[in-house]
Amino acid sequence: MAHCTEYMNAPKKLPADVAEELATTAQKLVQAGKGILAADESTQTIKKRFDNIKLENTIENRASYRDLLFGTKGLGKFISGAILFEETLFQKNEAGVPMVNLLHNENIIPGIKVDKGLVNIPCTDEEKSTQGLDGLAERCK
Repeated sequence: MAHCTEYMNAPKKLPADVAEELATTAQKLVQAGKGILAADESTQTIKKRFDNIKLENTIENRASYRDLLFGTKGLGKFISGAILFEETLFQKNEAGVPMVNLLHNENIIPGIKVDKGLVNIPCTDEEKSTQGLDGLAERCK
C-alpha cells in the first residue's frame, strides 16, 4: 500500500518536455467534435454482452470484437481517444496487427483502465467503491 511519504517525494514540477507532452495529449483528447471511446469492458462485462447474442466469451471473439471497433476506417474523424482494458494492450487481430496500432493508424490516443473495478460498500444501498487504488502507483510504472 502506498504511503503519504511516497507522494511527498514526487517532483513538485514536471520537467518541461513532460509538461509539454501532457498538454499536447490533453489538447488532442478534447478536440471539438470528437469523443473518447470507452472500450474498457472487463472479460466479465463483455461476457454479458456476448451472452445476449449467444456468442462464446473467448479471447479470439473478444479480439474480433475489438478489431471490428478499432479497425473501422475513418473512426479517427469522430474519436480522439480510447480507454482500453489491459488485455487489449497486448492483443492482435487475425492479421497480426496489434489493436493499439489500429488506433494509432486513426490518430486515436490509447489509454488504459488502471483500477480493478467497483465493489459494493458494505451496509449501504449498493453504493460502490473503486478497487485497486492501493497498488495504482506500481501498476502504472
